Amino acid sequence: MATLFISDLHLDPARPQITTLFENYLASDEVRHADALYILGDLVEVWLGDDDDAELPRRIADATRAVHDAGVPVYFMVGNRDFLLGETFARRAGMTLLDDGTVHDIQGHPTLLMHGDVLCTDDVAYQAVRRQVRTPQWQAQVLSMPLEARRALATQAREDSRKHTGSTMESIMDVNAAAVADTMRKAGVMRLIHGHTHRPAVHAFELDGQPAERIVLGDWYEHGSVLRLTADDVVLRGLAIA
Repeated sequence: MATLFISDLHLDPARPQITTLFENYLASDEVRHADALYILGDLVEVWLGDDDDAELPRRIADATRAVHDAGVPVYFMVGNRDFLLGETFARRAGMTLLDDGTVHDIQGHPTLLMHGDVLCTDDVAYQAVRRQVRTPQWQAQVLSMPLEARRALATQAREDSRKHTGSTMESIMDVNAAAVADTMRKAGVMRLIHGHTHRPAVHAFELDGQPAERIVLGDWYEHGSVLRLTADDVVLRGLAIA
């Protein structure tokens, strides 16, 4: 049996083929016979709140609930696009919410699970915005707004994000090696799995003289990306759009 990981799907009505790919993958035998499915953030391009009555949240909930009902645990960790997703939707979708920085035993290995954005410490401007939008006060204020006002705010936030990404060096938006080492050291692990950077790879390195591993999940912009872990193997692979 395998444990499966996905992140950075950025599901959006503007890219219906990716939503269909997500639904088809969650209905596949690989998922329905897995030990567990982990979704490590940025499942959607934007999350307006658990009260969003659009079609996409309903389709997501139907897909993940079906996996849960098949007996496969579904774990979800918010990212920088869906940090307003809460317990109300998680219950409807059959998902268990995880804190960023949770350690789970995965196929016999204590594994640190993160979305990954807090490791990008060189991006000072992003980290300042992140601290602001993660405060309970800011979130309560936004969630008290009518849905249409939240949609307008989300549109502006996406445009600001595109401008920031376009004007920031790629190296600054990647993880900081010292932050990775310090975070893993504090968690007491030699394996880290995260998303966010859209740079899928398996990085082997030494941490305090011991072999360590950082696995980066891929995004779902042009195709799907899945990490499949067994007791003996690590497979990071793409999923083609049918």
